[in-house]
Amino acid sequence: MHPLEQAHGLRVALVVSRFNDYVTDRLRLGALEALKTAGVGATEAEIFEVPGAFEIPFAARLVATTGRFDAVICLGCLIRGETPHFDVIASAVAHGITEASGATGVPMTFGVLTTNNAEEALARAGQGPANKGYEAAAAAISIALLARRVGDRSSPPQDAGV
Repeated sequence: MHPLEQAHGLRVALVVSRFNDYVTDRLRLGALEALKTAGVGATEAEIFEVPGAFEIPFAARLVATTGRFDAVICLGCLIRGETPHFDVIASAVAHGITEASGATGVPMTFGVLTTNNAEEALARAGQGPANKGYEAAAAAISIALLARRVGDRSSPPQDAGV
């Protein structure tokens, strides 16, 4: 894991599924820890809850279109069951988030766990930088800063290492 970049002034939305909240609450805490560590103020991060993972892409696109956010962190937890439902939802959510990000031009990160059981989910939602919510926030910071740098034509070019 790379050190967190400093992200003072970034405005970040978190779209969090309430389904499997015993896991998603931990992902949310991990994401908020990363944002705080990177210097994102409490007033610069806003949380939007949705019923389940399937609703994440719609909500992410909705908040992105407001123009108020530099990045959207998508957090959820899908645990495999006995039917193909898991595979259908996991694919739809991943595709939906990708499509929403491309359509809005707002970076969105995929912090949606897709695990075989609750134990695997909880193992990925522990404390510290190994928490997948933390990782999703770190990725959101990185790509939002890249987008900001690319969009800021007044910045001097960075050395391409050539």
